[in-house]
Order: sequence, then C-alpha cells, then structure tokens
Amino acid sequence: MAQVTRDKTPPHDDELERAALGSLLFDAEAVSSVIQHHLRPDDFYSRANQRIFEAVLSLDNKGLRPDIQTVVQELKQLGKIDEAGGPSYVAGLTTVIPSSANIDYYAQSVKNYSLRRALLRVASRIGVSAYDESRDSREVLEEVQQNIFELSDERQTFSSRKIGEVLAETIDIIDKVYKTKKPITGISTGYDRLDQLTSGFQRDEFIVIGARPSVGKTAIALNMAANIAFHQGIAAAFFSLEMSDIALVQRLISSEAMVQAQNLRSGFLSPSDFKKIVDASGKMYEAPFYIVDMPNMKLLDLRAQARKHCSQQQVQIIFIDYLGLISHENGMMPRYEQISEISRSLKSLARELHVPVVVMCQLNRDAHGEVPTLANLRDSGSIEQDADLVLFLHREQARRGKKEKEDDNPAQSDIIPTDLIVAKQRNGPIGTVKLVLEAKYAKFLPMTKDRIAAGI
Repeated sequence: MAQVTRDKTPPHDDELERAALGSLLFDAEAVSSVIQHHLRPDDFYSRANQRIFEAVLSLDNKGLRPDIQTVVQELKQLGKIDEAGGPSYVAGLTTVIPSSANIDYYAQSVKNYSLRRALLRVASRIGVSAYDESRDSREVLEEVQQNIFELSDERQTFSSRKIGEVLAETIDIIDKVYKTKKPITGISTGYDRLDQLTSGFQRDEFIVIGARPSVGKTAIALNMAANIAFHQGIAAAFFSLEMSDIALVQRLISSEAMVQAQNLRSGFLSPSDFKKIVDASGKMYEAPFYIVDMPNMKLLDLRAQARKHCSQQQVQIIFIDYLGLISHENGMMPRYEQISEISRSLKSLARELHVPVVVMCQLNRDAHGEVPTLANLRDSGSIEQDADLVLFLHREQARRGKKEKEDDNPAQSDIIPTDLIVAKQRNGPIGTVKLVLEAKYAKFLPMTKDRIAAGI
C-alpha cells in the first residue's frame, strides 16, 4: 500500500489551476476573491502556474491590472517567463473559461488539492519521525498535532463587510445587552461582580488565578468550572495535577449539595444529606464536565489532551490546577526558563484552540500576609507578561483578633472573607470582588449585605 502511495502523482487538477489563472487574467476584480481564499503560489501544483500567480500578485501589489500583456511583461522582468511556459502558455489561459463567474469555485478547488498534498507531506514526515528512535514518541505526537492544526489555521478565511452590515449586527448585540442588563460576551464565571469587570472569561485568553497555599485556588476553580458545566451546560475540562479525580468529585458534591466535606469523607451523613447528594449527583451526572487526572503531567501531554478534548468533546474552557506542577520535557533547563516556556505555550494553546485557558498559580512567600501584586507570581515574570487576565485570591491575615498562620486549614473556620483581586486585565478595568469562603463546603459565594451586616 505504501509503495502504491509513493508511486502516485500528488493530487492536483491542471485544468482547474488554468481556469483559476484564466479568471484572474479575464477579470482583475477576481484577484480579491482569490486572496480571500488565502491562495498562495505554492498552492498551485504546476511550476508554470506558480510563476504566473506570483506575477499576478506582484502586479496587484503595485496597483496594476493583471492581464495577458502585463503578466507577460512582469514575468520577463522577473526573469521567469520561460519557467511560466512562455507567452503562448499565458495567452492560452483565457481560452480555458468563458468568464470569471466561477472564480470562487476554482480557487477553493486549487486550495483543496493543495491541502491534500500538504497532508501527504505531513504523513511522510510522520513516517520518518516514527522510525527515528532518538526522539521521544510524545514529542513526535506533539509535532504531528501541531502540523495538523497549522493546516487547519491556513484554511481560515477573512471577510470584508460594509459598515452598515456590521452596524446592524452590532446594534442587535447592544440592544440585547440593554434588555438583559447582562453584558457578558464571554463565559460567565458565576460571580456577577467578576463578570461585570471582565464580561466573562473570553476565548483565546490566558487567565491566571494566583494565591498562597491553602487560600482556595482549587476551590475557586472548581466553583467556576461547576457553574459553567453544571448550571450553564457549557463543556469544561479540568486538568488536575495535584488531586485525584475522586477527591475532586467529592469536593464538587460537597459544594453542589452543600454537605460538609468532612462528613463525606467520614461517612457521618444524615438522611437529608443523602437526599442532597442524590439530587446534586443527578444534576452532575450528565454534565459536560471532563476531569483529566494525570500527576506529573508533561507539557506535551497536556497540550495533546487539551486538543483532544476540544476536538472530540467540544470543550469550550480549560482549567489547569496548577502551573507549578506541569513538567517540562527538558528537565535540565533552569526552572524559571521551564516556567517561562510553559507559560508561553499555554498562552499559545488558548489562541490555537480559541478557548479560555484558566491556570492556577502559586504566589511566592513575599505575598504572605500582604495584598499580592503581579511581582508575586512565582518562578517567572513571563507569566505576568503572557497573561491576559490575572486574578489573586487574598484574605486578611488578622481576623477577629486571631492571627492566622500560613499553613492554617480553611476548613477550621466556617466562613472566611476573601478578596478576588483583578490585578491585570489586558482589555478591561481592574478591581476587587468581595467573596466569602464557606470552608466546610469548599464553596466561594459573593459577599452579601447580610454578611456585611453580620460583621463577617
């Protein structure tokens, strides 16, 4: 089978290529349609056709109209007239078609054949890499996936619309926001004040949630993911590098059913607790919530799993708990360089998959007891640079006259006032969201007037 594939001529259609070029020479206005399809010279299989299309683009860049005479002259100036088949071949292109009416079809067909040839080249490289025993198999898999996604990106097209068309659509959006009074353009986190500041978590964004240990990074991430998947029905993936999937689901049951986590672990449950658990579990069972439980996860594995979940399960948001536990393939690299590369890679992953990527991150010891700043992001300043949105969880060290230690367990207190600080937002304001952590349920809730009045 492999031998048959090698002996075959790569996919192409000379007649369609000539028809596309003939349309361009017949009607200069067709150039814009071809460019809109991201057609490039190397999308043509024939070398002669490649050279002619290069000349057409060169003339268009100069603001000149491509026709038989100008293309022939341009090819002569470029010294490529012979490679293009000579003047007679160029002149014969306009006899292939009666008009340029089908230019979109011709251009799309040429692009489709080009994509097939590109897939064959990728397949060939896969074979070579698979036989190279000096390379790690996961590295090869990452390279393959990246190549496939790059081919997909090349297929994306752009459009141009008159402002009147865009204006009508924009007014509809404004009208909808005006009527609902909920200007959320991204994915709602479930916290109204945070959504007001951010308009929700936006696609393509790299979002960092930082805090010192035991302040509630995992809890806030699970609360947000649960609201998104359980209450909005939006597919979410939760990558857990620290806790097992069973432990995470226990936390989710506790927060959704409002049953104390300690009672779930110890078994001291009342009949009413069981009813709450059954009701919450029924809601959670069919939810599009995916837990990826892989301790010591390497960056390549994480990226591969993220692509798989977005492609197969249509995941629209990814949570990662947490950045400091992601392993880099090059263990000899200094840790700050590893973190920098991991941070850049996650930012790139968000843009590649067009989903928000929300990553938990520990803060350094300087942040203990102080209001955290961007300088407290641990291990690398590149996290601050790469992040589109940075949130910090912070609670006062002193509470009701009692000094809290760094390693205090939040579960020892019933309710803990906590600030969720929007420290950086590339496309919006910064500010502080007042929350309370109901520690026995590992659940963050908005600070209400009743709680403020109670002195909490």
